[in-house]
Amino acid sequence: MRIQVSRTGGFAGIARHREVDTSGLPDAPEWEALAASALGTGRSRPATGVPDGFSYRITVGDRTVHCADPELTEAQRTLISRVLKEGA
Repeated sequence: MRIQVSRTGGFAGIARHREVDTSGLPDAPEWEALAASALGTGRSRPATGVPDGFSYRITVGDRTVHCADPELTEAQRTLISRVLKEGA
C-alpha cells in the first residue's frame, strides 16, 4: 500500500511531500490500520485551517482526503508525522 502525504501552508509556505510504500514492511498492518482510521475522518475537499497553519492531503491508493491544523484527529496527526518523518 502506498501512503502519500502533502503538507502546504505554514508561516514560510514551504510545501512538503513524502510517501511510504508499506509493501514488505514488518509493521505494514499497523500502517494500514492507521491509514484507514485517518481516511475515515478526512474531507473530500480541502479543509480551511487557521492563518499560517498547515493543510494536508493524504492519499492512500486511489482515495484522497484533506485535513488542516488544528482540527486533525489523533490518527491523522500520527500518520502525517510518521509519513513525513519516515517517507522518501
